[in-house]
Amino acid sequence: MDEEFPRLDSQLVFDGRIFKVRVDRVRFPHGRDVRLEVVRHPPSVVLIPMPSAGEVVLVRQFRYPVNRWMWELPAGSLDPGETPEAAARRECHEEIGLLPARTELVGRFYPTPGYCDEEMMIFRIDGLEQPRSTAEQDEDEILEPKTFTLAAARAMVQDGTITDMKTALALTLV
Repeated sequence: MDEEFPRLDSQLVFDGRIFKVRVDRVRFPHGRDVRLEVVRHPPSVVLIPMPSAGEVVLVRQFRYPVNRWMWELPAGSLDPGETPEAAARRECHEEIGLLPARTELVGRFYPTPGYCDEEMMIFRIDGLEQPRSTAEQDEDEILEPKTFTLAAARAMVQDGTITDMKTALALTLV
């Protein structure tokens, strides 16, 4: 059963390059007013690039917040006005240097709905082709793409090599 939780007021407490943080005062059905911190994040795409059946491209990148190198599926936020399919094509070009002939939406998830409104759309992409031009990576990215078998990538989740949740989840969808 859906219930209304009216927002009584809202204050912007952080306005960053990637997301905003608001503190909202919300009236709950039991009559109490509750303060909630909410991260407002644009939607994002997660890519499952498949150069052939049974293979997937992962990227190795350094993640400063956790101070470690991680193997992940390519991903990124939508630009304002951009469709999810266009973002999937752009991110594929930027992160692994290839363009997909086909994109297929295989799932939509909220990774942290307790405090963030980001929706992640997961795309299986294939028909990977070399583009005519190169794309620049974001300034905070140093990416090393590598092709793995799906079995090897799933084994990396099982043995703790892959600890990125979006990657672990997405690998169950193909």
